[in-house]
Amino acid sequence: MVRNIAGVLMTIGHGEQTAEWARTVLEARNRTLGGVRAPAEGLYLCGVDYPEPYVFPKANPPI
Repeated sequence: MVRNIAGVLMTIGHGEQTAEWARTVLEARNRTLGGVRAPAEGLYLCGVDYPEPYVFPKANPPI
């Protein structure tokens, strides 16, 4: 699912689709409508930032 969403966002970022297209794809609940997936290589979570009311202590990444 993350690769599908990333692919949709990259398509919009490249100007190939409008931002409204993302809503259409998500509301359809059909991954094939997006038609794009981000490549599996190099796609990883670097971190998460939460708004002030939900701040959690930072964890030290493993070495």
